[in-house]
Amino acid sequence: MVDTNQEFKQVMDICRDLFQKKLHDYGAAWRILRIPSVTDQIFIKAKRIRSINEKGEARINEGSVSEFIGIVNYGLIGLIQLELKPTIEADISEETALAMYDKYAKETYELMMKKNHDYDEAWRNMRVSSYTDLILMKIYRTKQIEELHGKTLVSEGIAANYQDMINYSVFALIKLEIEKEQ
Repeated sequence: MVDTNQEFKQVMDICRDLFQKKLHDYGAAWRILRIPSVTDQIFIKAKRIRSINEKGEARINEGSVSEFIGIVNYGLIGLIQLELKPTIEADISEETALAMYDKYAKETYELMMKKNHDYDEAWRNMRVSSYTDLILMKIYRTKQIEELHGKTLVSEGIAANYQDMINYSVFALIKLEIEKEQ
């Protein structure tokens, strides 16, 4: 029996562990990133995933898994940056950064659970390549919202797009682990 709650939390533990280790090594250097820069970092990772998928090989010894983890972590960084606004220095402690990471991870998880209920686990029947395409689409939507300075007519906004990108990445990581086990 599959347990989306457990699988989601296991993936998020892996992402948080890497975030915490990088926070130790680099501090909160990411605090200088403006929102378009965060979006571009996510774009680079999603573009690489699609490139690897289309070419069938990676020349750098890191595959799609590390890039999906990166999308999760940059998505959460983006949510933090939307709240705090970027600065010119790493101005928060490791404890504060982790507390904010956990806050936005929890909110994103809760959103996933609501949508997962309504969509009846449809993500399980999707291909990982579709998650990549949806993430890229969300990036282009986010870039358009950024160009409009957040003044949209019907969009849910940048935060909602980041949360969707995080959730698609978690789904991809769950599916990649399931495929690896089979």
